[in-house]
Amino acid sequence: MAIAEEYIRLIFGLKIKQIRTEKDLSLFGLSKLSGLSKSYLNEIEKGKKYPKTDKIIKLAETFEVPYDSLVSLKLDKNLAPIGEILQSGILDEIPLELFGIQQSDLIDIIANAPSKVNAFISTIIEIAQHYNMSREGFYLASLRSYQEAQNNYFKDLEEAAVRFANSYQLDLSGTIKADELEEILKEEYGYTINEAGIPNQEELENLRCVFVPSTKTLLLSDRVDEAQKTFIYAKELGYQYLKIKERPYTFSWIKYDNFEEVLHNFYASYFAGALIIPRNHLKENLKNLFTTKRFSEKAFHKIMKSYNASPESFYQRLTNILPKDFGMQNVFFLRFTHKKGMDKFSLVKELHITHQQQPRANELNEHYCRRWMAVKTLQRTATNDLDYSFDIQISDYADTDQQYLVFTSATKDPFRKEYYRSIGIGFLISPSLEKKISFVNDAKIPTVKVGVTCESCSITDCEVRMAPPKRLLVKQKYKKTAALVANIVKEYS
Repeated sequence: MAIAEEYIRLIFGLKIKQIRTEKDLSLFGLSKLSGLSKSYLNEIEKGKKYPKTDKIIKLAETFEVPYDSLVSLKLDKNLAPIGEILQSGILDEIPLELFGIQQSDLIDIIANAPSKVNAFISTIIEIAQHYNMSREGFYLASLRSYQEAQNNYFKDLEEAAVRFANSYQLDLSGTIKADELEEILKEEYGYTINEAGIPNQEELENLRCVFVPSTKTLLLSDRVDEAQKTFIYAKELGYQYLKIKERPYTFSWIKYDNFEEVLHNFYASYFAGALIIPRNHLKENLKNLFTTKRFSEKAFHKIMKSYNASPESFYQRLTNILPKDFGMQNVFFLRFTHKKGMDKFSLVKELHITHQQQPRANELNEHYCRRWMAVKTLQRTATNDLDYSFDIQISDYADTDQQYLVFTSATKDPFRKEYYRSIGIGFLISPSLEKKISFVNDAKIPTVKVGVTCESCSITDCEVRMAPPKRLLVKQKYKKTAALVANIVKEYS
């Protein structure tokens, strides 16, 4: 009921503002004509107040419009897109406050926009519907934008993890074990933990854990390893220590009911990463690695294995530390999944710091470049049924002249049979990066010419192409057509 009343107020306010603007009246002028105060009229237009019947009659008489047209929820063609937006509830779904935007201000901007802008907004809504973007997908895209706006570094969460470690005497210069965190969950927060509490059923195969809030019972899958268990415990401690109430109760999530759950899940995950892979410790290790002239895979893995964390947690932690402490702003993180024997590679998680790098998810079901390090490593791992593999290359993008130094690790998915996943991180190569990472110019690191998708790639001699460059061919056809038309026009001019 409250939402309906708010919608009615907003629509009425938009109508009043539209009519006033069409009649070239200021709020001051309308106030003089109607006898209503300027501040009261302003609150009506902003949708904060809905006038009583006598005042609506006065406004109708002032504007010389029928009373019924003012109180009707029907909007003319110029305001119709705004009505669709308000009625759809999409503004309630968007976490505007996260970006410092008030909903009333956004409505005001939309209301003042010319018809072309409203048409553009309608187009955006239509595109979202066309691609069948789920609510969860929208939430996750909003979260990703928030992370990228902050360079994926959150000082408050970093400091909270350090305070927690100091409070519970956890050694941030050593490897934190799962049993240390389990003891705190049990003794301090009253948890009961069942390490084989999730039934072995196909529908539940992707679940690592389930939390039952009424009894503070944490049910674990019997397939989680030591690193995964440590992360789960650290994440639960994050929820408790940060006093987070609204949260998902499964990991991996089944669905998110609102954006707060998505945001709080991220906060707890970030806290867990900061606890398990301490910032200062990792920073010193990376400094030593980056000063070497030749890349050492052994040294890289020595750093990774010094933390009780999965490869994915380690790579994600790099996206927090490298932009903040090393000034590496143009960084991307990618996670792919792949089923053995299939041609499809799915990009299921991505993050781009500062620069919208080429490797990003597409909705066109096109074939990602098989020369990408992430895809090649994943293929090798699946074909040879490896538990883990790693590789490094410089990816030279054919159509942009940009090069990226890319690290990728691939592993079996312990929760799904014959599924594999790869986690990669890439850095835009520039004079600045060459000063920060000495081994960028290591001749032993292969440079490979890559595209984005086969359908848009201009590489002509690709031995692993999965589809013809249809988008490129269409562009070339249009270009040739335009040139022929220009010749015809020239001939008859």
